[in-house]
Amino acid sequence: MTPVCPFVKAARPDDATSRKPNECPHKHQLELEGKGKKDSGDSASTKKDSVDAASISPKCPFGYDSQTFKLGPLSCMICQALLFESSKCVPCSHVYCKACISRFKDCPLCGADIEKIEADMNLQNTVDRFIEGHGRIKRPHVNTDSEEVVGDNKTVIYEDVSLERGAFLVQHAMRAFRANNVESAKSRLSICAEDIRGQLEKLGNTSELCSQLGAVLGMLGDCCRATGDAGSAVTYFEESVDFLRKLPADDLEITHTLSVSLNKIGDLKYYDGDLEAARSYYSQSLDVRRNAIKDRSNVPSQILDVAVSLAKVADVDRNVGNEDVAINGFEEAIKLLESLTLSSEEAGLEQRRLSVMEFLNNQIAEKTT
Repeated sequence: MTPVCPFVKAARPDDATSRKPNECPHKHQLELEGKGKKDSGDSASTKKDSVDAASISPKCPFGYDSQTFKLGPLSCMICQALLFESSKCVPCSHVYCKACISRFKDCPLCGADIEKIEADMNLQNTVDRFIEGHGRIKRPHVNTDSEEVVGDNKTVIYEDVSLERGAFLVQHAMRAFRANNVESAKSRLSICAEDIRGQLEKLGNTSELCSQLGAVLGMLGDCCRATGDAGSAVTYFEESVDFLRKLPADDLEITHTLSVSLNKIGDLKYYDGDLEAARSYYSQSLDVRRNAIKDRSNVPSQILDVAVSLAKVADVDRNVGNEDVAINGFEEAIKLLESLTLSSEEAGLEQRRLSVMEFLNNQIAEKTT
């Protein structure tokens, strides 16, 4: 299955294919600006009396928008995300995230020996202001431009207040996470989750917002799991499951994400020795995946997901002494995988299928030995 970012209004990290060819990235913003220009012929006095809200186009001092962030003075050259706990190398003065540069003895940019690392609070404050004004879904307005001054009785409505802002934070969180800068990822995702919760309070449990929050909470769970904080990881995954279960079950991507979150909770319980709880979560994931293929038995990724869940449930059954039940589960999973017909374009799925098949055959072999 090709993952689909729940933040559908913005491209996934390092993915520029979601925008239509020749489509202007600022199309909607330009449309709104055009509307503003159309109304600009009204007199100032008429505006003052009739307009209760002002629409202000946010301006980034670096010329970036939420879809076209470039590596620059506010980004770390190691993780390629926004700086987190900005730290300066002495004596070369190059700046990186603290967690990133702490793994080096020489400066990655110039090769100079690092004598010590100093916090750069001024630069970090700039980064934090950048996020407040550029990455938050909801943010305060501070503007001294005389042409955009808004009276005290006006409500400021930003033209780009949308879920693209959440996607901007998620992109940088994912970059940081891939570079093992987990605390940076958690910080960005926490801000994003806070903003989406605020939108939920105002707009209610819409499918779009529940999908987004479910995805963000799942990523926060991954961050906690990476740092060994199993308790917090389970809490995030369980909350993610709660929001994802509020969504229609006919969305394959949502059901896949839901089942993965359930399996991750099961994994944490399994390694904690709570096999009964692990089996419960694995079984819930299996039920979600079985229901997903009832009307989509021709989707290979869904069938593969069911086989994986069968293997997880059967593995727990073996560990608690239910050998016959376990063998039945392993054999059912093998039959599903053997029924799969994959094209040459699905090499990734084929590799995964072979890996799961090898595990299952090994489990069956244990019975005979």
